[in-house]
Amino acid sequence: MTIRTQPIAVKERTAAAMFDMTQTEFRELVSLGVLPPAKPIGGTKRWSVAELNAILSGAKRRPEDDEDFE
Repeated sequence: MTIRTQPIAVKERTAAAMFDMTQTEFRELVSLGVLPPAKPIGGTKRWSVAELNAILSGAKRRPEDDEDFE
């Protein structure tokens, strides 16, 4: 039996790919506050898939629109 999992946090490369953009473009939107910053997890940086999906779906326009993801 194979267990399939869905990531809950992703690296910058994957987060950028979710938006079909380069890491440079993604970084720029993060620095402008259009996309959320990474969360530190054990010395690494990861982006919340739920938060990115909320922005992609239009449920959330900017990172500060909803405090539930902090």
